[in-house]
Amino acid sequence: MTEHAHHAHHHAPAGQGDIEATLDRAAATCLARGAQLTALRRQVLRLVLDSAQPIGAYALLDRLKGERRGAAPPTVYRALDFLIEQGLIHKIERLNAFVGCAEEPGHGHTHAHPHPHQFLICGRCGSTAEVCDDAVAGAVAGAAARLGFQVHRTTVEVEGICAHCRDAQTTHG
Repeated sequence: MTEHAHHAHHHAPAGQGDIEATLDRAAATCLARGAQLTALRRQVLRLVLDSAQPIGAYALLDRLKGERRGAAPPTVYRALDFLIEQGLIHKIERLNAFVGCAEEPGHGHTHAHPHPHQFLICGRCGSTAEVCDDAVAGAVAGAAARLGFQVHRTTVEVEGICAHCRDAQTTHG
């Protein structure tokens, strides 16, 4: 079992100081890799990190337009692609939305971002938790290998009800 096995991280907005520190670490990580966290990319990352829920590209664009009049969809999508490539955010396909990576910037993952990640998505409140479980990734890789399939990236998305909503249902049910 590696350091990532069975870690769960709930996505919730951090305080402004925390976000600024995370953005600074992200910029340093990008620089060390020969990439640049430009002002626009930093702004998009800040908006993703500041969102209490996974956020879609058009919601990001709307928020960005408040600060950058000329913001357009291609601008946002290019920034999102860069942030995904750098392992700073994840796309949750089921929601067509983005969340910050629960791992700290500079945590040693490469551009391919190989650490296993699974997302638990609450169908009631929309909250997500990132779970890094090597056993799940190993099971997927093993099944793929038996079929001769080469895995490049694995994201598992599990829908259900979070503990908070389940408790509320029990209390009011």
